Amino acid sequence: MRHLQALLLFLGLTVMHIARLNVSVAIVAMTNAASTNPNFPEYNWTERHKSYILSSFYWGYILTLCPGSFLCRRFGAKIVLFIASCGTAVLSLITPWCISWGDWQIFCAIRILQGLFQGVIFPCVNEHLAMWSPPEERNRLGAFSYTGSDCGTVLAMFISGMIANSTMGWPGISYVSGALCAAWCILWLIFGANNAPKSRFITEAECKYIESSLQHNEDFHERSIPIPWRAICCSVPFMALLVARCSETWGLSTLQAEIPSYMNGVLQMDIQSNAVFSSLPFLAMWLLSYVYLIVADVLLKRKWLSLTSVRKLFNTLAFWIPAAALVVIGFLGPEQANVAIVLMTVSVGVNSGSTIGSSLNTIDLSPNHAGIIIGLSNTVANVIPILTPLIAGVIVVDKHDRGQWQIVFGVAAVIFFIGNCVFIIWGTAQAQPWDADDYLKPKDTEACSGEKHVAPAAVAPPIDPVLERQITWPERYTVKATD
Repeated sequence: MRHLQALLLFLGLTVMHIARLNVSVAIVAMTNAASTNPNFPEYNWTERHKSYILSSFYWGYILTLCPGSFLCRRFGAKIVLFIASCGTAVLSLITPWCISWGDWQIFCAIRILQGLFQGVIFPCVNEHLAMWSPPEERNRLGAFSYTGSDCGTVLAMFISGMIANSTMGWPGISYVSGALCAAWCILWLIFGANNAPKSRFITEAECKYIESSLQHNEDFHERSIPIPWRAICCSVPFMALLVARCSETWGLSTLQAEIPSYMNGVLQMDIQSNAVFSSLPFLAMWLLSYVYLIVADVLLKRKWLSLTSVRKLFNTLAFWIPAAALVVIGFLGPEQANVAIVLMTVSVGVNSGSTIGSSLNTIDLSPNHAGIIIGLSNTVANVIPILTPLIAGVIVVDKHDRGQWQIVFGVAAVIFFIGNCVFIIWGTAQAQPWDADDYLKPKDTEACSGEKHVAPAAVAPPIDPVLERQITWPERYTVKATD
């Protein structure tokens, strides 16, 4: 069941990202219907209007990141993710009808609402992984779940162009996205569970394995752990992670939002080849995610590198190689279109290492507050996707001007480089002291009682008076002293 939960998270991120990112291809078809299906309306939107539409999703997205963390802690990931996917499905299905009478302004409004629903996703995913993943499997299950976002990006780029060229036209992009989100809701409602003890399908053995490996007491899921806000915000490793997440979001959002326009304007590709080649970098990203995952498992199992070293190594590859590639891409024109495609594929593909490099670092720092950590970091980091299309819209006045694109890609490369430097110096994969569930409890009780206070997670297994040895954590659930 823990593997099924990871698969459901993978599929959920896939369909959510299809609904989120298909707009970058759809907007090209909507403003140039002759290149796709001329039987559907064409809109005369300026580059600035397009930049508003591309960035508007994140206007709503950042507003629910932190609230999403609290909702997940209060109600659990199951109901919160279900509502998020349902809202996304409904809004996708009504998008073509709304645009027909509200133009680009109503399109922006719908994207803002979709962002509000999807802002809760990653806090819930992180919290769900923390509840279901044994520590020795966390890297594997977490990285696999996160690759759903890469898969969704590939499908958003690839199938959107095909749908726009079909008899469904550009409205079909929204209809297919909504149908996929609705289908996932049904699967999640049946098989999803907030934690192992609440799953209807889990075996007793697996439940004991998960709960014991996480050192959860019997009342763990009923307790509320206070959030050490001041300690989190003053934590140097958390701030290093925040800088890394911001720089990664800047570079990746630039690529996701601007690749279709760059290929159409500078490389002079039509919508069909545009969609295919736009999806190639993210297909490489998806596939290389599994390469990173396998390599990380080997390095950790054979103890060639510590977890902190693995995080920093993979983050360096994920940031600095794309930074170099982006600089070169800006100097290529239509005659070097193939070289540009290869470099963009490498740039985005290698960036998949950031999942193991910095994204999963949110759980490392604090398993007990994983949702809060990613909620805070993503709230700040996702201001960036609001800015990147707007800044690109200001810089790129003429989408055929290669020099203007050089500035956009050059800025992203510099930010990539600096962000990783900060993570290398101050980042860590060690759980922080403020993760302890008794961190905010008064410490003066030790002096009054003369006994040393020990956090529940550090309590040694009980000694069985019959067996005259310590009971291991799995045995604790099956062997009683009275036996």
